Amino acid sequence: MGEDSRDAGTAVPWWQGAVIYQIYPRSFQDSNGDGVGDLAGIIRRLSYVAALGVDAVWLSPVFRSPMADFGYDVSDHCAIDPLFGTLAEMDALLARAHALGLRVLLDLVLPHTSDRHPWFAESRQSRTGPKADWYVWGDPKPDGTPPNNWQSVFAGPAWTWDAQRQQYYFHHFLPQQPQLNLHQAEVQEAQLAVARFSCARGVDGFRLDAINFAMGDPGLADNPPAPPGRPRTRPADYQLWRHNQAHPDIPAFLGRLRALCDDAGAGFLMGEVAGPDPRAALRAYTAGGRPLSSAYGFAFLHAPQLTPLTVAEALADWPSGDGSGWPSWAFSNHDAPRWVSRWAPEGPARAPFSRLVMALFLALRGNPILYQGEELGLTQVSVPFDRLRDPEAIANWPLSLGRDGARTPMPWEAAAPGLGFSAAEPWLPCGSDHAALAVDRQEADAASLLHLTRRLVAFRRGEPALRLGALGDIRAEGDLLSFVRTGPGADRLLCRFNFAPCLLAAGAAAPLAFGVNGADGSGWLPAFGAEICRL
Repeated sequence: MGEDSRDAGTAVPWWQGAVIYQIYPRSFQDSNGDGVGDLAGIIRRLSYVAALGVDAVWLSPVFRSPMADFGYDVSDHCAIDPLFGTLAEMDALLARAHALGLRVLLDLVLPHTSDRHPWFAESRQSRTGPKADWYVWGDPKPDGTPPNNWQSVFAGPAWTWDAQRQQYYFHHFLPQQPQLNLHQAEVQEAQLAVARFSCARGVDGFRLDAINFAMGDPGLADNPPAPPGRPRTRPADYQLWRHNQAHPDIPAFLGRLRALCDDAGAGFLMGEVAGPDPRAALRAYTAGGRPLSSAYGFAFLHAPQLTPLTVAEALADWPSGDGSGWPSWAFSNHDAPRWVSRWAPEGPARAPFSRLVMALFLALRGNPILYQGEELGLTQVSVPFDRLRDPEAIANWPLSLGRDGARTPMPWEAAAPGLGFSAAEPWLPCGSDHAALAVDRQEADAASLLHLTRRLVAFRRGEPALRLGALGDIRAEGDLLSFVRTGPGADRLLCRFNFAPCLLAAGAAAPLAFGVNGADGSGWLPAFGAEICRL
């Protein structure tokens, strides 16, 4: 599946402006009654995803793993974990998705592996063996302490002692996720071979996990202390992450990956760029569409509130037409609390506010990444401590990222056991309010968020200004947000959003193209009203 003609006969990459649906396989659909979602379950539900009108699906990791971090600790890059199925089922999933017109993106974890990966087993055996330098190792200081002051994102030191090598190994995340030394040419070749394996099976691109963590300073310089005033819930927050990530050699390696994927017809590379201030890396990795097609940060994923100013500041980091790159946007995902619980008021205002947010999300320049259940307005689940599965949540309880609460099962049928996700006890508890938000309930309600999402996705697909156009004239004035989308042709769309629970003067009247919550283009926006007007 290659290029698409989207506007006036001009060929553009299929991914530009595409809506991407993220599937967290453990929690999407269980097909074999073990309480965990799997590939066969995804295949069963792909027609639902296609009916949303999205362009692609992104699958969180399904390769063989001890599951210390639920698949982000890969022990075999060329085998599907038996929990999810087989390579044959992955091939069947790809075939079914392509038949439905969906592209498939896989999660590619480049910075680290599992500590049970054969590469690491060989690396820890000797300081002189063939893979001795495949991971980041360091000698202890004279007093036996770690080589430097780097801290793990998941709390605590980023170094673990290995008695066999008599050295420390580095890990940005869990001790079970040792950091690869991607400064080594052999390691780069090995990870390129991993990508080549998936490309050969027909995937359409990759989401690159924590890609700015792929390389740090090979000299292992200490990070400087962070200035006062920053939120501090873990030791890593006391440092500026200056030397442990975002090394300037990363783009060159990504360029090699890009060339390989382009040759294989899987040229869409979307990077996750995390950290307290990722803007420089976002620009470096996407400028001019190279080496990454697109990237996203955490401007919205960790925002405690959604305001016009929040949106305007995030959009300002991605100006149109200056070679700054093509953004992707995520309001929720498997690593961040669901936006409904972070942003939407409780009570009767929650539903109209959620419709406003969905209209905004699908009006942005770039690629909206719709996390499973966002189209239903799913809330964050409060998972009791004894049911937590996420090591980050357990280690940082109660000040955690809430990843388990965002990973609970997809509710398909309100009255079915496990809400239609599984006939067995699900691996995480279902949300107590999720039955009322289940797919079958919303299918039967023409005014539901699910139906609105479908209409918005279809509207976006049919408007070149929304899918492909520039974004400018951003204004955040109190509770009113507005911007203009300008298409490849002469078409221009004025997008206006009222974040207030009351009527608001929005400016001059304009012909309405799409209205939400009673917006009619009159120049007045009702409470939580959103409108897209033609100029």
